[in-house]
Amino acid sequence: MSVQAYAVRDEQRPPDNALLQIVQRGLGARPKRLPSWLFYDDHGSALFEQICEQPEYYLTRAEIALLTAHAGDIAEMLGPDVRLVEYGSGHAIKTRLLLQQLAAPVAWVPVELSSEPLRLSMQQMQAHFPLLPIQPLAADFTRPLRLPVPPRAPRHTVLYFPGSTIGNFEEREAAQLLRKMRGEMGDNGGILVGVDLKKDRATIEAAYNDRAGITAAFTLNMLTRLNRELGCNFELGAFRHRARYNAMAGRIETHIVSNKEQRIRVGRLQTLFREDEAMLVEYSCKYSLEEFAALATLAGLAVQQIWLDPEGLFSLQYLTRANGA
Repeated sequence: MSVQAYAVRDEQRPPDNALLQIVQRGLGARPKRLPSWLFYDDHGSALFEQICEQPEYYLTRAEIALLTAHAGDIAEMLGPDVRLVEYGSGHAIKTRLLLQQLAAPVAWVPVELSSEPLRLSMQQMQAHFPLLPIQPLAADFTRPLRLPVPPRAPRHTVLYFPGSTIGNFEEREAAQLLRKMRGEMGDNGGILVGVDLKKDRATIEAAYNDRAGITAAFTLNMLTRLNRELGCNFELGAFRHRARYNAMAGRIETHIVSNKEQRIRVGRLQTLFREDEAMLVEYSCKYSLEEFAALATLAGLAVQQIWLDPEGLFSLQYLTRANGA
């Protein structure tokens, strides 16, 4: 069977007028707040790949160690003839470790907002699995998806959500996303989701404040994108990255902080930033196993199996429909 190439629809960003409204509304809020998906233009996606390689960023190393140890067990749990729908086709090595163990996978469906990372991940996967049907979908996975028709009927559709992206959503939003995924996986499908676990503050904060400054560049690239796409006048040197762990809320809170009082042009409006004013751009929630099980319950799901890396830093969890859901 040959690789199945499907047309990629580029839904990398909304129309300029919708983007302008989103940004104007976020900068007009008190406190100011912008959505984290604005990080992921092509350059931002490339910077995130570099973040994953930084020595302080334990998450990717822990997840790869987990899959190296447990991919066979995970594949046995999922069974043969699986259609694997991956939310965010980022770090290909993780998906490769899983696909190597799956028995007769029906297709791999990478869902990615940015077209260039999607193209690159397809190329890498085709090189390793030349007979695997690949059905790329350029789309926002937080919105309802129209999955492509599989080349043959799968026994199960498994939505694979690697990394710790579920932690970027507040509890209500995370539950809504999991409920949407429950609908897309079908009656006898499942969700394989990466969940970062709670640990000491120093380890967590270091992961989001690497010494090389890659995470800071990634955060501030959002302003470069807004300058390019909306004609804003953000001066990167007049802002700084800040990421701190809020132990009470169990999450990293990432802000872009103004170094001085300044006015920023956003379309026909101007927004005042005061000195040291912080604009929220991302949450990265950490969970205990009990807390994530409770979140799954809110979405009508039950945790069937949990796998941990050797150091117990990170988990992969397999969710299925709860009884009666």
